Amino acid sequence: MSVSNVEDRMGLDNTLEEPGRRAPLIVGGNDFTSITEKVCGIVERPKPPKGWYVALGVSAMLMGMLFGLIGYLVLVGTGVWGLQIPVGWGFAIVNFVFWVGIGHAGTLISAILFLFRQKWRTSINRFAEAMTIFAVICAGVFPGIHVGRVWFAYWMFPLPNQMDMWPNFRSPLLWDVFAVSTYFTVSLLFWYLGMIPDLASLRDRAGTRVRQIVYGVLALGWRGANRHWQHYEKAYLLLAALATPLVLSVHSVVSMDFAVSQLPGWHTTIFPPYFVAGAIFSGFAMVVMLAVPAREWFGLKDVITLRHLENMNKVILATGSMVGYAYGMEFFIAWYSGNSFEGFAFLNRAMGPYAWAYWIMVSCNVITPQLFWVRKIRTSPWIMFFVVIFVNIGMWFERFVITVTSLSRDFLPSSWGYYSATWVDYGMLIGSFGLFFTLFLLFLRFGPMVAMAEVKTVLPEADPHHGQDEDHDHRELADEIGAPEDPVVVAGLKGAMPAGDKYGILVRFKSPAELMKAARKVRDAGFTRWDVHSPFPVHGMDRAMGLRSTKLPWLVLAGGITGCASAILLQWWTNAVDYPFLISGKPLFSLPANIPVAFELTILLAALATVGGVFMLMKLPRFHHPLFHSRRFRKVTDDRFFLCIKARDPKFDNEGTGAFVSTLGGDAAEWVEG
Repeated sequence: MSVSNVEDRMGLDNTLEEPGRRAPLIVGGNDFTSITEKVCGIVERPKPPKGWYVALGVSAMLMGMLFGLIGYLVLVGTGVWGLQIPVGWGFAIVNFVFWVGIGHAGTLISAILFLFRQKWRTSINRFAEAMTIFAVICAGVFPGIHVGRVWFAYWMFPLPNQMDMWPNFRSPLLWDVFAVSTYFTVSLLFWYLGMIPDLASLRDRAGTRVRQIVYGVLALGWRGANRHWQHYEKAYLLLAALATPLVLSVHSVVSMDFAVSQLPGWHTTIFPPYFVAGAIFSGFAMVVMLAVPAREWFGLKDVITLRHLENMNKVILATGSMVGYAYGMEFFIAWYSGNSFEGFAFLNRAMGPYAWAYWIMVSCNVITPQLFWVRKIRTSPWIMFFVVIFVNIGMWFERFVITVTSLSRDFLPSSWGYYSATWVDYGMLIGSFGLFFTLFLLFLRFGPMVAMAEVKTVLPEADPHHGQDEDHDHRELADEIGAPEDPVVVAGLKGAMPAGDKYGILVRFKSPAELMKAARKVRDAGFTRWDVHSPFPVHGMDRAMGLRSTKLPWLVLAGGITGCASAILLQWWTNAVDYPFLISGKPLFSLPANIPVAFELTILLAALATVGGVFMLMKLPRFHHPLFHSRRFRKVTDDRFFLCIKARDPKFDNEGTGAFVSTLGGDAAEWVEG
């Protein structure tokens, strides 16, 4: 199969690559093998590129500086920052909103594009998800330290304490706590669940005992059984469906920190969609910024192609235009409203003492992305690399302009002031990038940066009805299976029948099409205790095996209802009964003010039910399984397909079943000890 055929099926276009610089995608065996070799080879190579060491060293030093400054802040107090009256919010909130926004692209690429069945996402979703996790970690640092007395940070959570007080659930700052913590948890579950099949690949290819144990524990005993894939695919779909509204809600809730206030420049209904568009804008810019050097350093130009980068640049262009529209609409509404305070706030942004920050923001966020109208620019890796750097600079300045310029000039001139950041502010900002890049670089070195199982799923060979007459090279090295190459059709079982307990008979196949035919034969023969194993889900296999649909959606529904009811009850009891809050004559309990927390807990408990339910249905973790005794079976996470008939099946008998498997068309078969 040609490289171009593979990329066409993945929704890619190989004509964008630089002539003469394409490495062959087919590195041996078949396309499934090539994907595994490329991605696992990054983790397995003895030494990463020198650029990785340099980047990690610089990032680790900056991260150390961040933690040192946090210690200094805790010892001395928030006076080391440039905060003053009236600017009570400074770099801490700016950095927080910036990093939360960066984290939106990972969930968007993984969840929303997955729901829309966009195949081009498969090569970039994994490290985009990792970027989300690390960005939210960076964001979470700042709310925890800007409260001043960090040892009382637990007051933000609804936990019983010595003062018998409960937090105010009508405060948007508390909504932030629930929104960001829920977003981090769901994103982490989504990321980890998606990695399990790929961690199993690293486990099966591990060259040292330590790697085998570490990746084995993380893979939870994954065997690629179709009964696993059935529940797994449903769980992944449900998590994507839960994460989609979550990604829209999180930055909407963050925007309400500003929008529910009465301060000119903040009190506007445009903030939720404006913040969400800006978050996607900056998040995609960060993904491109990370993808360009990653594909260069690790030789992934045939996996992360220029078509992937071009598609992301188109999203950046679209969302950048939305952000520019929002900037203009803010000025229009300020004029149209006739509110003199609102009009002054926006004129002050563009012409006041912080005009330099405003015009940096406009230049980077509105003007710079328009370069992507030119196809040559949006398909030139190092040009787009510098463009997206400017985009992220502009998005940080956007948060700075919104926060600082609105606070610096209050309603009365006697309350005006000029905020100047200190060296501690700048050090923490730079150090947060050190934390982010340290975590990301470690993931690139030791984790599967590309979703191998998902990429294999969209290859033409993954279709059991494709390529029946194509000639593929299915040779396998003898030292990988511990025996000479087996004949194409099994004439009988290799090796003696185990004297002790038998688990069953394992048959190996070369393609999904052969596995599908064999599954139908086993089903029609009346066997009930059997399963098939594959490196990716073979679509149509559930019907071929006669499996019923999974019960997982009912567990998720129960989790969501429990979360919603618990949130409503918690807010009613704490703020209306046990510790009444009377604020400006507002009711002690009103549904609109309690919707954000109720929504977040609904998503959170539904996501936890999804992951807990899928592990229960798959009966994982299970770190010891008879199939792991087979050396051939290690290829199940790479490019081979297996069918196992268990000895406890009512129809199983040694001679009859042994003769039956010889008719299935496999290329190898063996007894598996119990």
